[in-house]
Amino acid sequence: MNGRNSTWFRLDSIPQRSLAVGVAALAVCLAGALFDTEQFFRSYLVAYLFAISFSLGCLALVMLHHLVGGAWGFVIQRLLESGIKTLPLMAVLFLPLIFGIHHLYPWAWPEAVAADPILQRKTVYLNVPFFVLRTVLYFAIWIILSHFLNKWSLEQDRTAEASLTRRLQNLSGPGLILYGLTVTFSSIDWMMSLEPHWYSTIYGMMFMASHGLAALALVICVAYTMARSDPLARVIGPDHFHDLGNLLLALVMFWAYLGFSQFMLVWMENLKEETPWYYRRTSGGWQIVAVLLILGQFALPFLLLLSRAAKRRPRILSGVALAILFMHWVDLLWLVAPAFQPRGFYIHWLDIGALIGIGGIWMAAFLHRLGENSLLPLNDPRFTETLQQAQRAQRWANPA
Repeated sequence: MNGRNSTWFRLDSIPQRSLAVGVAALAVCLAGALFDTEQFFRSYLVAYLFAISFSLGCLALVMLHHLVGGAWGFVIQRLLESGIKTLPLMAVLFLPLIFGIHHLYPWAWPEAVAADPILQRKTVYLNVPFFVLRTVLYFAIWIILSHFLNKWSLEQDRTAEASLTRRLQNLSGPGLILYGLTVTFSSIDWMMSLEPHWYSTIYGMMFMASHGLAALALVICVAYTMARSDPLARVIGPDHFHDLGNLLLALVMFWAYLGFSQFMLVWMENLKEETPWYYRRTSGGWQIVAVLLILGQFALPFLLLLSRAAKRRPRILSGVALAILFMHWVDLLWLVAPAFQPRGFYIHWLDIGALIGIGGIWMAAFLHRLGENSLLPLNDPRFTETLQQAQRAQRWANPA
């Protein structure tokens, strides 16, 4: 079986087009920054968080796959690895946010800190040099993990060395711990500190769930598109999409559980330090967005993914995944924008422009990386065993 992507030669213009659209959109956004610098950095932050959630979600899922195995992971392994190869790009795209720190974070304003005793007590952690240092550390850990995960996986493709499987597993266990710690602290730095008086101990876990949900939804859509042609067409089937649908359902439920748990605790405690955060997100029109999130990122996907038939039909499953991707962006907008918009809900044109810009550049890098190597880990002994089991099951179900 040839693992090369035979569809890529018909899709080779998409990365270039995606890059061109992304660069053009960002150029327009930079022009808009001359007229509204504050809004540019706010919109850029939301779009950046949307794009990096795919990279980090792919990192978590590929390590989870190496630890637990399963046929579901082999058919999307190369998609996940292509996603984590975009982390160096995301490190570069973070640079504008460094220049925008004073436009985004109140703790970076000396006059605000001088007038606020709470911010003064938090300056040991919330200060610009330490913020930048922590960000460098996060990306160093993520990029090192992604480097070795890709290196050893591709080396196994070339050499068929079975011991590399154990090496990938040994890296993935500690890697998931590092992922959990870095995502927790990065979510505190990049998002929670937008409103430094508020805090939540479950915040980091919510972002881990949303990263996995967004990344899995994306690779389901891409797998559905590429499964129509070789080599995926020879391997992927309803059983794989059924497994992916089950995992998507689990992540939908986990995300909803964490979100509800945080809301319930804040509501029960009713502390003046915590309730304003939810008040800004449930008033001035944002309450409608909150209801849409409950319906669009939990209730409707939950009901659809309960159906075995829906999960075994790639078109329906990819439709649900596409809706989740849109609602993920809405979720990030709901989390970030009310920190800057006390007068109520609105969407600025820069929100759309930044999304197209960063999203287009990220997709170009993802598709370019996807076309570089085999779409299947053909020399992974676990994958070979999975294929043989599937062939035996098929012969048993359809005897000659």
